[in-house]
Amino acid sequence: MEKATLKGKKLHMSQIFMDNGKVVPVTVVELESAEILQADNFLNMPVVVVGKSKGKGFTGGIKRWGFRMQGRTRGASDKVRAPGSIGAQTPSRVFKGKKMAGHKGNVRITVSGLKIVNINPELKQVMVSGPIPGARNSKITLKVEVAQAKEGAQA
Repeated sequence: MEKATLKGKKLHMSQIFMDNGKVVPVTVVELESAEILQADNFLNMPVVVVGKSKGKGFTGGIKRWGFRMQGRTRGASDKVRAPGSIGAQTPSRVFKGKKMAGHKGNVRITVSGLKIVNINPELKQVMVSGPIPGARNSKITLKVEVAQAKEGAQA
């Protein structure tokens, strides 16, 4: 099996109604080159998508790590979103990897288990089932496994 790498940009999400009446959510991707799309050998092929997630900026521990808020009563005042303790007194330091506030998002994400549902070579567009990481018009990479027929094999 050979992997074909297609580069493009995420346009928007939509949906397709299949022949059996099933609704499939799809992400429309515009590819940089369309010569590879002329053959229908990519239809219903599994694809791995690599993109950059949306950046969320500097966030607190509640949004970044899903920490619980402290109770609003019993003298909490304005400290209900504070993270709480960050370690014990004995080591006199904060351990590496401690979950604290900081930058969230804008990282490389790989999503597998998606399929190419529809191909439009005139518009250089591919419809991939399911969500793809990143904002609209962000650059993505599609890795498709292409099965090639062996020479001398009978069909």
